[in-house]
Amino acid sequence: MSAWPQIIAIGGGGFAQPENPIIERYILAQTRKRNPKICFVPTASGDAPTYVAKFYAAFSKLACHPSHLPLFERTPNLDLLLHQDAIYVGGGNTKSMLAVWREWQLPKYLRRALRSGAVLAGISAGAICWFEAGITDSWAGPLMPLPCLGWLPHACCPHYDVEKDRRPATHDFVARGLVPETLALEDGVAAHFMGRKLLRFVSSRQSAKAYRVRKSREGIVETPLTVKHLHGR
Repeated sequence: MSAWPQIIAIGGGGFAQPENPIIERYILAQTRKRNPKICFVPTASGDAPTYVAKFYAAFSKLACHPSHLPLFERTPNLDLLLHQDAIYVGGGNTKSMLAVWREWQLPKYLRRALRSGAVLAGISAGAICWFEAGITDSWAGPLMPLPCLGWLPHACCPHYDVEKDRRPATHDFVARGLVPETLALEDGVAAHFMGRKLLRFVSSRQSAKAYRVRKSREGIVETPLTVKHLHGR
């Protein structure tokens, strides 16, 4: 790997709410490029055209060169990923996304991009996919734990504040040992990793929070973590 491979996991919100593109600017800034190339990977939504359109609508207003990688139509050469400064993975069905990725050997290309210095980022499904495990609604019915890529330590749960079942499900899964220690992210919060080390939390919302949920002898411990609010321009 390069000296400082970067992954940015976002709990929810993002460019689907284009009035506040603070996190998007933050991602682009981490590339250290003047007009970085950023590629959207919308697999988890089945390459939904409206989602792709929202990506272009948001990033075309920023100082970058946006593109996207479809996997549900005629698929371009996956080497496209190796020429990006940032790769942004969208939300949707994490289990289906990982299955399609593995069929196309996409993790191999993403790993090569990461090693070459590309910033990997993602929201919801695109956030939890990098961890050992994620808490997901990929199935109809209750939330479930899901083994993921394992490039980041522990587990992750997005949408911790906006979906009422997220907190009790996370506490239950950690208590029963179905997932390891879990990073819980509210919408608008991004966890920025350098290698496998957590560097900082940033947020587009003043009140948004992140938590570490772990099991102790006394039971489940939920620890609030320091989040830096990023001010808009």
